[in-house]
Amino acid sequence: MANTIALRKQYSTLLDEVYKLASLTAVLDGPNDLVKEGANANEILIPKMSMQGLADYSRQTGYVDGDVTLEYETKKCSYDRGRMFTIDAMDNIESAGIAFGRLSGEFLRTKVVPELDAYRLASYAQITGVTTVSANLADGKAALAALRAARGKIENAEANLATCYLFINPTVFGLIEDLDTTASKKAIEGFASVIKVPEGRFYNKIDLAGTGAGGYAKATGGLGLNFLIVDKQASIQYQKHTVSKIIDPDANQDADAWKFGYRTVGIAECLDNKKDGIYAHTVAGE
Repeated sequence: MANTIALRKQYSTLLDEVYKLASLTAVLDGPNDLVKEGANANEILIPKMSMQGLADYSRQTGYVDGDVTLEYETKKCSYDRGRMFTIDAMDNIESAGIAFGRLSGEFLRTKVVPELDAYRLASYAQITGVTTVSANLADGKAALAALRAARGKIENAEANLATCYLFINPTVFGLIEDLDTTASKKAIEGFASVIKVPEGRFYNKIDLAGTGAGGYAKATGGLGLNFLIVDKQASIQYQKHTVSKIIDPDANQDADAWKFGYRTVGIAECLDNKKDGIYAHTVAGE
């Protein structure tokens, strides 16, 4: 049994590394130092601070008293996904441990991370109140104009562009890059990072399969995203519970087989008072 515990720790470290390397949205993970547990299992409490502005200073009475309020928003973790795999002990032995040894890493890299990215990006695009624009970007000039309009909207809302991440379709990015002008270069400068997202992960709305083969797909009525700007200071991205479970054949009461289970519960949301820090640009609907 001690060997199983050691194996679990080893695979947990491996999965953390795979996630950090493969995920395109991991850059938005917050430190969540002040996050509190909600009253229900699927809730978290996010801190929100508000304060008064400046007032006139009096040489007779001094400062006007000010108030600072720290409140907590209740947000629900709407992403709760998992899967359990079984590898026969003999299959694992005959493959020199490869069958079980590669399972977890490949599962995370090819199934978990693409779905988590797609879910997060679609979730930000679907938040009520964020700026959403639809247009077909036929050439570099149209793409450049759309991106400059988005930058202007973000900056006029006084969001800090230096903490904003630009997620962009590689084709759209190429259209802007191919212009090779000072204006096109300036348009993609100043962001915290520019991240090219494959179109298979880049929709404004997805459906998550509940049974069978699992996975996700573009939802009916969903649209591809040309680009999405997300201010890290506005996003609430938090995996509340992630666990990888390893059961060795000796502990498996049902079969002479290894079992690997993975579950992750999380949230991709936005602070209510910082929705101006998110801007979604989709292809035009049919």
